[in-house]
Amino acid sequence: MNSGPAQDDATATRVGIAVVEREGTFLVGVRPEGRPLAGMAEFPGGKCDPGEPPAACAIRECLEETGLRVEIREPLQEQVHEYSHDLVHLHFFLCTPVAGEPVEANGSFRWCVLQELGELEFPEANGPVVQQLLDRGANLSSGRPPVC
Repeated sequence: MNSGPAQDDATATRVGIAVVEREGTFLVGVRPEGRPLAGMAEFPGGKCDPGEPPAACAIRECLEETGLRVEIREPLQEQVHEYSHDLVHLHFFLCTPVAGEPVEANGSFRWCVLQELGELEFPEANGPVVQQLLDRGANLSSGRPPVC
């Protein structure tokens, strides 16, 4: 159930997510076995520590999960979603690798072209941000201004 950011619940787990873009490709991993939504595609991210802003969390989690240092380019959107295992408040941020840093990712993460995002199986709450990225890409290739 997606209730949108306006109906956030104080019990929701806050999650910062780094949607990392580099030269038209996006960093995507696979959720490990033994965790909720195992086997599904994911962007780097995780639970915010107490008092940690979601943007700082996205940067920290990306470094921990992938070894990549990133910086926030812009906030994308927020989603509040109830899964069977948790109520989550997801904060998505469009990020880029820090200039001069290595861009090879560790673990299960790899660089995917934009069109591939639409073919991967992401958790339900990621659907709106994946669609936003696909729409932006379509607008850029057609010469129309990006949809925000």
